[in-house]
Amino acid sequence: MSSTGRPAEEILDIVDEFDEVVGRAPRGEAYARGLRHRCVFVLARDAGGRVFVHRRTATKLVFPSLYDMFVGGVVGAGESYDDAALREAEEELGVSGLPRPVPLFKFLYEASVPAPAGGPEPVWHTWWSAVYEVRCDVPVRPQAEEVAWYRFLPESELEARLAEWEWVPDGLAAYERLRHLRRPGR
Repeated sequence: MSSTGRPAEEILDIVDEFDEVVGRAPRGEAYARGLRHRCVFVLARDAGGRVFVHRRTATKLVFPSLYDMFVGGVVGAGESYDDAALREAEEELGVSGLPRPVPLFKFLYEASVPAPAGGPEPVWHTWWSAVYEVRCDVPVRPQAEEVAWYRFLPESELEARLAEWEWVPDGLAAYERLRHLRRPGR
């Protein structure tokens, strides 16, 4: 987050289709102009293998009030994916001393989403997405500014909820890719 504590002012690296840095911009501007940047997604599991699932707060800049099976967020300007994954996981789970999240894969997320209430046109979202997994064996204390509700769910319950709850589209895209990679026979 920015030193002012305002997420929209956080400076991000702007990247091209090859994930090479081509500039910098505040997060709010990157979202508003559809500038490609970097994000991390961390699948957090407890000691029993259950997945941390949460509902985002209504104040989030992107995808407010939707469910997510990942913790994570934007990679700050000059920050590595690995450092951002650990930082975001510890911040959102409200813990310290996590092991370094294990990198799984990276993909380019691109989608047009409906305009915010009252907006005239759809918004273009595009970001390089690095997906990780981490085991969290300590009690979590999620950030109230980030997380409205949470629970560790068995994977089978998470799978059942995919059709019932409204999920963040980028997280759902990452989870679908993860399921495909873990499919037997792959």
